[in-house]
Amino acid sequence: MTATRHFLLAAGGTGGHMLPAYALAGELIARGHRVALVSDDRGLNIPGKPAELDAHVLPAGRVAGGPIGWIKAALAIRKGRRMAIDLIGEFDPAVVVGFGGYPSLPSLLAARATKRPSVIHEQNAVLGRTNRLMAERVNAIAVAYRNIHRFPPALADRRHLTGNPVREEVIAIREEGYPPLPEDGILRLLVVGGSLGATVLSEVVPAAIAMLPRALLDRLQIVQQAREADIEAVRAKYAELGVAAECAPYFADIPDRMRWAHLVIARAGASTVAELACAGRPAIFIPYPHAMDNHQTYNVADLVEARGAIAFAQPDFTPAALAKQIQRMALEPGALEEAAEHAAGCGLPNATRDLADLVESLAAPPMMDVIRVGAPSRAAVAGSVAATRSGDK
Repeated sequence: MTATRHFLLAAGGTGGHMLPAYALAGELIARGHRVALVSDDRGLNIPGKPAELDAHVLPAGRVAGGPIGWIKAALAIRKGRRMAIDLIGEFDPAVVVGFGGYPSLPSLLAARATKRPSVIHEQNAVLGRTNRLMAERVNAIAVAYRNIHRFPPALADRRHLTGNPVREEVIAIREEGYPPLPEDGILRLLVVGGSLGATVLSEVVPAAIAMLPRALLDRLQIVQQAREADIEAVRAKYAELGVAAECAPYFADIPDRMRWAHLVIARAGASTVAELACAGRPAIFIPYPHAMDNHQTYNVADLVEARGAIAFAQPDFTPAALAKQIQRMALEPGALEEAAEHAAGCGLPNATRDLADLVESLAAPPMMDVIRVGAPSRAAVAGSVAATRSGDK
């Protein structure tokens, strides 16, 4: 018989929140624990959920829309907190872990109400709103960057640098090293703009490619993610230039594309930045200008300072400026290889392990844990939550 501890994870409905949660869940499950996840409908539709992971949707209002919106959000959060308390009572987690986003808030509030240890993980270089709200109420704060903006100085003793968990396929890329790039060899360029692509990349990148000298054009191979509305224009431009290009609105095999690439042009979401650093791939970043608290700009600061990446503010991201940087990096001997080495130096490939170690350290020691011979079934937990939901109608 094995003493198995239970852990409850709660994450917002974006890939930036969900992917680290999935990674931690997989690690804890591999260590013999049982894990449940709380999110919203969007989050649970994001691919990558471990098969053994129990998943639950709890209400969590978004604090927006003026006084009426705030009242609706407060009522939803209150309802979600009651349901999370019931879920905690049934599932009996040793620790509750929040990954930011409003859907994580009810579970973290419930952890405090039931006196369960709790951890928050911040994926970005700016502490997010939900994590700022809960920072003083949790036992530990895991961060992904050495420099975190809007972090309360008084909570420095709760701060733990773990990094952002990344997929095992990405860590394998790091171990393989940078792909050979002979002086006149094929230069492979990967362009990605987040889960749905980015129109600015579809407009600027092909126009920049058109400004490159013919000798460099003949060496280029491009894989570009583009929105459905933009994709035909992007394909037509590359065909006109005679450049080998593959374009699609979504690539399910991004780690394979990353392994293939010599240079990446991308937005600066937390998962993208962490994966490129871990993989050791040089990048040109265009932070999304409307990201909350401008966090994408801060996400790339360490990589840029280490000379593993270049970043453009979106107004400065012009075809001429991009063409100049591509030409410089492609034609200067060793420039891409050196940038790849600097990028890898910023990577934290043990983030999943270190985060799991932190979470386990807050649980009761195994010798003091109850051996759960008859742990509640998924049906029992789901039934309790459903009953609570029905009672709140």
